[in-house]
Amino acid sequence: MGVFSKIHRFREAGEAANINNVERFGEPRKSLFTSTKVFTLHHHIDITDENENVVYQAESKMISIHDKTWIKDMEGNQIAYIWRKILTLHERHFIEMSDGTNFELSNELFHLIKDITNIEGLGWQLQGNILGLNFELYDADGEIIAVIGQKMLSLHDKYCIDIYRPEHEKTCVAILIALQHMIRDRASASSSSSSSSSSN
Repeated sequence: MGVFSKIHRFREAGEAANINNVERFGEPRKSLFTSTKVFTLHHHIDITDENENVVYQAESKMISIHDKTWIKDMEGNQIAYIWRKILTLHERHFIEMSDGTNFELSNELFHLIKDITNIEGLGWQLQGNILGLNFELYDADGEIIAVIGQKMLSLHDKYCIDIYRPEHEKTCVAILIALQHMIRDRASASSSSSSSSSSN
């Protein structure tokens, strides 16, 4: 479905690039895929390439008020460290890259159709479509860097990211993992809110 759909742009490894992405941005230079391991003591995400080889891994503490997450490559080198700021009006996640680059994802509130996440420190912007489960990452000049698609109704919380600027691969991976955490947090908050409303 992801290959031919213009609404949902998720695709599995080995499938052709999504038709909508190709029409708008051309063939991606590289694509990566994530899958969350369930029923583990830690929140663990594998990031794989087109051949389903694991190239990065993200791991979070299950009980952590700041949702601390570490991303490493397969040699054990740390790529990025992510943590969440609490008690703030905006959803904020801070990212520290191993090369010393620091930036934060700050979600703008009150957008009805699209989510806008500013990546402060880089000048980038993540524009999302909650209904379509698609997100586009743009640089400060409005040029496309990557397109993210989320699989609908997946137990393992799967995403794919088509990267058009491979020089930013590690930064894209860090942003993707932070985005997954933001979406998961929002779903949990929405579920808690619904439960509390129904109990009242």
